[in-house]
Amino acid sequence: MITFILVIHVVLAICIICAVLLQKSEGGGLGIGGSGNAGGGFMTARGTANFMTKLTAFLGGCFFLTSIILALLSSQDSKSIATEVNKTIESSSDKEPSVPLGN
Repeated sequence: MITFILVIHVVLAICIICAVLLQKSEGGGLGIGGSGNAGGGFMTARGTANFMTKLTAFLGGCFFLTSIILALLSSQDSKSIATEVNKTIESSSDKEPSVPLGN
């Protein structure tokens, strides 16, 4: 289950990167719109910007959701780090100190 969600998580990350790179920035960037009618008249510049903004928001929300699911699933099988630290402290406190204290 975790592996399946992790694969979806990685695919979402790649899609977010592509969506952000395809958006038209103020400086031009790698935007779809280009200059003039470089998009072939398929979508207007405003329609493309709205679509890409909504797509990026949707992908970001899905990425956030998969992050939370992965965190919850991974915490069910593992012990708390505080428990592990306490076990280490208890096991090492029974030993004699390596440096003499009464000099």
